Amino acid sequence: MALAIFDLDNTLLGGDSDHAWGEFLVEQGIVDAASYQQANDRFYEHYQQGTLDIHEFLSFALRPLSQHNMDQLTELHALFMAQKIEPIILPKALTLLQQHRSQGDFLLIITATNRFVTAPIGARLGIDDLLATDPEIINNRYTGGVNGTPCFQHGKVIRLQEWLAATGRDLAGSYFYSDSCNDLPLLELVDNPVAVDADDKLRTIAAARNWSITSLRDNV
Repeated sequence: MALAIFDLDNTLLGGDSDHAWGEFLVEQGIVDAASYQQANDRFYEHYQQGTLDIHEFLSFALRPLSQHNMDQLTELHALFMAQKIEPIILPKALTLLQQHRSQGDFLLIITATNRFVTAPIGARLGIDDLLATDPEIINNRYTGGVNGTPCFQHGKVIRLQEWLAATGRDLAGSYFYSDSCNDLPLLELVDNPVAVDADDKLRTIAAARNWSITSLRDNV
């Protein structure tokens, strides 16, 4: 049983769930539209450029979670799934997941997007486990802080190594599928790195290193 690891945003999804959650909050009138949208777009641009300050971003992104109770957030997320996530689930991604599932591989998502946003998405995709940035919860409320290492860039490697130690699994025959240059540390760690609808930097590196390059988009 090999470990098949997947990035989520712009890999298994035809969009970014973190950015989409911010858009959803604006559309629902939960945050100030102009200032929040501007900041959300700016952070997303920094992410795409590989220059994101993850701690600054998380301070911004997790704050709205602290302003609502768990029941309210659960209702919001169900609407978010229907409006924003279902339309960007890629059929070819579902096929890829099923191929690995049929081979007996263990399916693991590793994503920088926080667990509140991504855990229901992972469940929808039938993933065996998920590593994500963990928002801090105290007394059944989000605090706006982060628990542990953010699951971003080299932090993905740290979180995976912790997970491997806890589960007794290893990386023999492992795969990692990602679109982003931010994931180079983890792509370099696995036996089978795969660039999926990659950004320009990752595509260039993948070609130079003879990594697999593929697309899960219907229009490619």
